[in-house]
Amino acid sequence: MKYKSLGRTGIKVSELCFGTMSFGGRADKNESEKMYNMCREAGINFFDCADVYQEGIAESYLGAFIAQERDKVVITTKTYGAMGDDVNEKGLNAKHIRLGVEASLKRLNTDYVDVLFLHHFDATVGEEETLRAVDRLVREGKVLTLGVSNFAAYQVERMLHISSLHQFTPISVIQPMFNIAKRMAEVELLPMAESEGLGVITYSPLGGGLLTGRYKNGYANASGRLVENQNYNKRYGGQFYEQIAREYSTLCSKWGLHEATLAVAWIMAHKQVTAPIIGAANTEHLKQSLQATSITIDPELMKAIDAISPPPPPATDRSEEQ
Repeated sequence: MKYKSLGRTGIKVSELCFGTMSFGGRADKNESEKMYNMCREAGINFFDCADVYQEGIAESYLGAFIAQERDKVVITTKTYGAMGDDVNEKGLNAKHIRLGVEASLKRLNTDYVDVLFLHHFDATVGEEETLRAVDRLVREGKVLTLGVSNFAAYQVERMLHISSLHQFTPISVIQPMFNIAKRMAEVELLPMAESEGLGVITYSPLGGGLLTGRYKNGYANASGRLVENQNYNKRYGGQFYEQIAREYSTLCSKWGLHEATLAVAWIMAHKQVTAPIIGAANTEHLKQSLQATSITIDPELMKAIDAISPPPPPATDRSEEQ
């Protein structure tokens, strides 16, 4: 396992980050702990979480697992999503950020988080208000650095500008969706992150199961999130993605690689990415993603992947400039 600096923070993180979204959901506490231990044995020191994952259960599990080695691991959590019925228990207003982080710290059984992610952009709250609230938490030592997830590039740049004007804690890390089937991050987010010196940890490397081989025969008669979860079906539904799933599995078979292993390795091959977030429901699935650290993708294989899922045109839409 290699280690990299997380943007300009100086914090060293493993080249793979483990995502805990399955903790307390698809994985019970026993299986979750087995996966945590497998990650630590593989050299992973970076764990991503969120308050909304199983309504706080994932944070509680992670807090229990890190209790004896808190200072040896780097953990994240997120705020934005509704954690109750009260009108102020959601969004990026100062009240929710404050109460949300305090509650997360209790569940995580720690007095600080390494990275606090704003989980989504909140157009109902001024960026200055949000940044001021986070800055206070940083000054109190409860948060070390700020990240954003599911933000557009222009939204990140606006917040960086406002932080500079008011000397607030700036964004240091972004967390976009990025995988072989979903490549929009290549257009503006990854170049922006490289230009601004931001860390990049990407989520959904397997496309919700699309890039695992589960759907190589199409969605009909298949099981899993893409056909059972409405949100994932909207994200990856349709003939375009079914075709990617089929052709990608054929390619992996030709090259003698497991679909999940290649999918993670492909993300790692992008120089702007600090670490892809890998997730799993059990240790057997986790092993497939961990094997990505031993793969180097040569130009021929990269071209074959591009033929299945072409890179998007540049932001100018002038494809000849690619």
